[in-house]
Amino acid sequence: MLAKGIQLTLLIGPIVPIPAPRVVIDALESVEVTTAAGTASGFQLKFQFSAKSELNTIFLIAGAQNTGPGKIPLRVMLIVTLNGTPQPLFDGVMTNVQVQPGGQGAPGTLTVTGEDLTKVMDMIDWSGVPFPAMPIEARVALLCAKYAPFGLIPLVIPVLFPDIPIPVDKIPAQQGTDLQYIRKLAGDVGYVFYIEPGPVAGTNIAYFGPEIKVGVPQPALNLDMDALTNVESMSFKFDPTAGKLPIVFIQNQLTRIPIPIPIPIPKLNPLQPPLGVLSAPLANIEVLKYTAKLNPMQAISEGLAVANQSQDTVSANGSLDVLRYGRVLKARGLVGVRGAGLAYDGLYFVQSVTSTLKRGEFKQSFTLTRNGLISITPRVPI
Repeated sequence: MLAKGIQLTLLIGPIVPIPAPRVVIDALESVEVTTAAGTASGFQLKFQFSAKSELNTIFLIAGAQNTGPGKIPLRVMLIVTLNGTPQPLFDGVMTNVQVQPGGQGAPGTLTVTGEDLTKVMDMIDWSGVPFPAMPIEARVALLCAKYAPFGLIPLVIPVLFPDIPIPVDKIPAQQGTDLQYIRKLAGDVGYVFYIEPGPVAGTNIAYFGPEIKVGVPQPALNLDMDALTNVESMSFKFDPTAGKLPIVFIQNQLTRIPIPIPIPIPKLNPLQPPLGVLSAPLANIEVLKYTAKLNPMQAISEGLAVANQSQDTVSANGSLDVLRYGRVLKARGLVGVRGAGLAYDGLYFVQSVTSTLKRGEFKQSFTLTRNGLISITPRVPI
């Protein structure tokens, strides 16, 4: 699929995909890929076909051969080449095929949807597998190693407040599927877990760690700047009541009396520095009574998780044309905004991006978040 310097490559196959046949490429009408922090990425492919087209049976037969106990769904990879530079847009598996027959001379529609490789990690329940004397990061790395054939590369950040259980006291055991257990471990310590395609096609980074909102920003999104304008629309929202101050309880082992401890995390997290001068006020107090049953390190980690989720009070929604922007906007990174005024200019965290490709166009809709008003930087990278 070509669109003025943009080419889309579609690969399909079990575990190691191959370029899609010509009949599939010719019938491809549109592609939609959604990537968002906190949720799994997904894709949707729409094809047009006639009653006699081979396309009607290709996906159905291929999908049926890869379903059942212990079988891996069909793998789908999307690679975008922009101005001669290829970059992976999506890597996952097919989960659903819907067919809408045509009528009165109109072609039918075949829609293929799927999720990223976290779907493969959520297929088999491994409850009961023990992990004696293993810290959380070691457990995550061991679970991710199973999926090396998919090019999965674990990137595991050590826990800020480690709690290694002593085997004579307790031996941790897996609960649920690999994905369910990893996400539970991440939630317990205020971390996130996601799989991101790249850095090259066929490889994927499995990230387990804190939500990082630092790094090199992407080129700025320009509003109302005449010839420099590179977004089609953008709107902003400020919610001053979103900030929370979690209070955790730690139980005294001798007296069994719970001791409340406030966790002022929004001011202390070096991986999520303030992007705005006027940070979110702590308008709400959330009492976490259940942390009295946990040890001190686990209780503090629970407070970290709640505090981190309540920092972002500024959000923005918009859309852009990739050809005019000059590159593909990526989620889970920083981006600058210019032309929105003193309160809303500056750096933002890209919360989610939905990419839509059709013949002749490549557009993206996005959601940005920030933890305060008025930029802390006088300039943003252009």
